[in-house]
Amino acid sequence: MAPLDPHSYADSAQPLTTSVDLAFFLDFDSKTILGSATLHLSYAYTGELYLDTRCLHISSIVGPIDEPLSYVVDEPQPIKGSLLRVSLTNHSSFTVVYTTDPSASALQWLDPAQTAGKRLPYLLTQCQAVHARSIFPCQDTPLARIKYSAKVNVPKEMKVVMSAAHLGRSAPSAAEAKGACHESKWLMEGRIVEYFNMEQTIPPYLFAMAVGDIVHADLSPRSRVYTEPSELEAAANEFSGTEAMMLQGEALFGPYAWERLDLLVLPPSFPYGGMENPRMVFLTPTVIVGDKSGVQVVAHELAHSWTGNLITNATNDDFWLNEGFTTYAERRIVEALEGKERALLHVGLGWTGLKEEMERFKERPEFTKLKTNQDGVDPDEIYSQVPYEKGFHFLCRIEAEVGRNTFDNFLKKYISRFRFTSINTETFLQFLKEQFPGIENKIDLDVWVYQPGIPSDAIEPESAILQRVLALAKGFNSGIRVSEEDCSSWQALEWQIYLESLPRKLQADQISELNERFHFSENHNWEIKVAFLTIAAFSGYEPCFPEIESALHSVGRMKYLRPLYSGLLQSSSQAKELARCVFADAKHKYHPIAQAVVQGLLLKFDQ
Repeated sequence: MAPLDPHSYADSAQPLTTSVDLAFFLDFDSKTILGSATLHLSYAYTGELYLDTRCLHISSIVGPIDEPLSYVVDEPQPIKGSLLRVSLTNHSSFTVVYTTDPSASALQWLDPAQTAGKRLPYLLTQCQAVHARSIFPCQDTPLARIKYSAKVNVPKEMKVVMSAAHLGRSAPSAAEAKGACHESKWLMEGRIVEYFNMEQTIPPYLFAMAVGDIVHADLSPRSRVYTEPSELEAAANEFSGTEAMMLQGEALFGPYAWERLDLLVLPPSFPYGGMENPRMVFLTPTVIVGDKSGVQVVAHELAHSWTGNLITNATNDDFWLNEGFTTYAERRIVEALEGKERALLHVGLGWTGLKEEMERFKERPEFTKLKTNQDGVDPDEIYSQVPYEKGFHFLCRIEAEVGRNTFDNFLKKYISRFRFTSINTETFLQFLKEQFPGIENKIDLDVWVYQPGIPSDAIEPESAILQRVLALAKGFNSGIRVSEEDCSSWQALEWQIYLESLPRKLQADQISELNERFHFSENHNWEIKVAFLTIAAFSGYEPCFPEIESALHSVGRMKYLRPLYSGLLQSSSQAKELARCVFADAKHKYHPIAQAVVQGLLLKFDQ
């Protein structure tokens, strides 16, 4: 017997779950889900079956004929949560009835005041990396790919969306309530049940649900955008090119396997830029800026439909297989639609970020490797751009060695060979060597995969526009400034690269000069605004403290929270006090994952 995954209790000697039937009653007053989960196993099993849970309150566990099954819930561990041991006797299925906790790490319950319309409450989920276990008991490892069905009981004025096919909506029935989950509440008046089914196998972290005042607009026959009513027109305009991206993705990587690509724009507390939930991509509203400069996020989440969702990393130790491949695929889509120069700007921005991550992890070099050892490590704590950008450059190095046309054929073979499976790094390397005999003699695979840092043969991005932007940023402290001629054709991406390439700490007069000239702190593009405010935070520039405070209250995207809080906490005593006060006041607005990340920064820097 041995664990399958450093972040899961699932055991290699036990059967894996193949499908789960879920029934949820959403109680917005108590901020809990009254749930039942019927788990179907790959074969009938006798003995203790290990499941992952976090803060689930188990009411009962029964077999197929409602016979009670004995179980034990172990004491919780900081990262894994609690091991649920279910005693089975030749069982291939069983049902767990339970209630989630208001503190569930995957769930964020928003009051109406925290939404755009301020009319109804809202619920959103975020299960990556190891948070599905706080919604339903499962083998919470990517190795346990599951199908699922769900019926969700909500107030009738609310809309449910899920990472699954929507089957319909009807009044609650007594037949489905019996034994499903908290039968007496299921039939309450003023409620409706929505039905979903996911026929393709997914890792548990791709389970996703949102509930609220949600409407939609069609983008194409196989794509819609969902938002709150006040955001719909802007979102539909911003993402009008989704179908063109899908067609380009199919041309590069093969048929789209998930039937639909719908997009959900969430309230600003969503902790990520996007989440690649199949059939229903989740997006932060910060990507809606009016000029379509944020659609690169959609390209990334779309690319996951082939690399990440169709082929998944076996564990978080192999996370680069998801994100390195997807970053490569995203930039190929951008290159095809916008041209090589624009794609190279994205590569240049990523290269700058990769070098910053090397500095961030200089005392923990393990996490600058592609293949990591995360045993005993919270994956949210060490989440970084390394698997994205170093993984991307590894694939670029292979492409440069074998040629683009050959590499494109390799990618299609890779996706075809491993579709709907979860693999580890070693499986990929073996496939690579099979396809390109002797590749290990031309590229030092060990250095790229198992050693820390950026390999010496990584290909640094070069383009005329990129080099000019970087030269202007490098010369800032020497008095070189951006001229009107320089920036006359710049788009948001050039400004973001420029700001993120400036020194993190500048003098007060330099920051004042930048802001007076370009009004960065008032920019409607969050990438530009936060890049500038990060400099102000690290520099302890007090005139920008009100804008920093407003930003930290307005969004919960960790890409923005991490640098702003980090800057304040490594700056002046006044800046540290601002960070403490803002977090105390704003943390209830953040998703539990973001709360934990910022709390970790406070513990690290606020000594």
